[in-house]
Amino acid sequence: MKKLSVLFMMMVIMLTFAACGQVTQEELVESNVVESEVVEVENAPKTEEVVEMATQYPVTIVDHFDRQVVIESKPLKVISLAPSLTETVFALDAGEVLKGRTDYCTYPEQVNDVQAVGSLKDPSIETIAEIAPDVIFASTHFQTETMTKLEDLGFKVVILSAQDTFEGVYDVIEKAGIVLDKQEQAQNLVTDMKDKVNTVELAIKDLEPTPVYYVVGFGEYGDYTAGAGTFIDQMITMAGGANAASDTEGWSYSLEKLVEKDPYMLLCSKYYDTKAGIEMANGYKDLTAVKEGRLLEIDNDLLDRQGPRLADGLEALAKLLHPEAF
Repeated sequence: MKKLSVLFMMMVIMLTFAACGQVTQEELVESNVVESEVVEVENAPKTEEVVEMATQYPVTIVDHFDRQVVIESKPLKVISLAPSLTETVFALDAGEVLKGRTDYCTYPEQVNDVQAVGSLKDPSIETIAEIAPDVIFASTHFQTETMTKLEDLGFKVVILSAQDTFEGVYDVIEKAGIVLDKQEQAQNLVTDMKDKVNTVELAIKDLEPTPVYYVVGFGEYGDYTAGAGTFIDQMITMAGGANAASDTEGWSYSLEKLVEKDPYMLLCSKYYDTKAGIEMANGYKDLTAVKEGRLLEIDNDLLDRQGPRLADGLEALAKLLHPEAF
C-alpha cells in the first residue's frame, strides 16, 4: 500500500511538471481551456498525457477597448476589419470561417475568395448585415460610431490591437485563438515567432547599430517615418538599427532634420515605385545613402501590419541592416 502511495505521488509530480511545460495553471484559467487529462491505456507500460486546449463556450474576452465581450459559441462566420487580423485568422488555420474582409486585406492569396465589405474605417453595414457574422474582429482604428451601429444590430465586435508594440501581437494572436477555438495553433504560432526573434537578436547582438531612416511617406503631403514610441522604431532597434527619427514621437518628421542627419541607410516600400520616387524627390535625392546606393527596398507589409508575419519582417529588416550576420 505504501509503495502504491509513493508511486502515485511520483506520478502526480511528474505529470505536474509535464503540464507546466505546455501551459501554466493561470493561463488555463484565463483562457477558459479544458485542463490536461491523464489517459491510462490498459496494459501500457507508461501513462500518456493528452493535452486539450479547447475553448469552453460561452467565453468572455476582454478586448483592447477594455470591453467584456461574451462569445456564446464557436464562431462559424467571422468578419475581419483589419489586414493584420485577416492574416491572423488564416495563420490560425481558421480561414474557412472568414466570410468578410476589408478592401485592403491582401494576404494570404486565399483572401481574394472572401467577400469584401469596404474600408477599414467605413465598412458597409449593409454588407456586414447580409453576411450575419457570429464575430467581427476590428482594430483600434475602428470608429466607435460604426461599432455602436453593429452592436445595435446584435453583432459581436471584438477589438484586437497590438497597442503599438511588437509583443502586443502575441496577445492579439492568443485572444483570437480563444475566440476561434484555435488555442493550440495560437500557442504554436507565438512560439515560432519568439524563436525567430531570438535567432535574429543572437545573430546581431555584438554588431554596431546601423543608422537608418524608414520612409513611410514623402513629398507634397509631408514626410512620415516611424518615430520613437512606434512599434517599427522598436523593430529597428531589435534588428540592430539606430533609428534616425528617434528624436521625435509618432509618425511625422521634418525633411530638414533628415537632411541634416544624413543617415547611413534609408529603407522604403518595395511597392508603388516608391524607391524611384524617393530618388527624384527634393531633399531625398541629395542624401548620401541615396547617392551611394543605400536606399533599400523592403516588403513593408511585413512591418506595417502588426500580425503573424511581424517576426518575418524583423528578420528581413535585420538582413538589410546587417547582411554580414546572415
